[in-house]
Amino acid sequence: MSRILAIDYGKKRCGLAVTDPMQLIAGGLATIPTHELIPYLKKYIQREPVELFVVGDPKSLDGTATDATPLVEQCIRSLKKHFSGIGVRKLDERFTSKLAFRSMIDSGLKKMQRRDKALVDEVSATILLQDYLEAAAGGGRLPDAE
Repeated sequence: MSRILAIDYGKKRCGLAVTDPMQLIAGGLATIPTHELIPYLKKYIQREPVELFVVGDPKSLDGTATDATPLVEQCIRSLKKHFSGIGVRKLDERFTSKLAFRSMIDSGLKKMQRRDKALVDEVSATILLQDYLEAAAGGGRLPDAE
């Protein structure tokens, strides 16, 4: 089976998470500079088959678009251009950074480790992917494919 790869897209860096081949468990993959996203994914996909990208959809508390929304839309267009055979889904990413930070505290990470924004991005991508897997397994409402 192929993997599902989640992207927590940011202006400076992107957190990445990926499932196991059976698509049961989400795990952190990497945090990379945003400008290196497409080359990184090209190399990764040569080693591991990916059938779907799940991209965090930034929304404000009231559900409206944020200033990051156009950047995410641009990322999605780029993913479709470079990886036409791989599906793309957006998933609401509200609160994933807060959940990631809470998860890091609960796991016992020291204060300095919790300040590592790259780690927060990777954990956020993992939470995003886990949310997707839970919705898919539970028959929850998933967003339409892009």
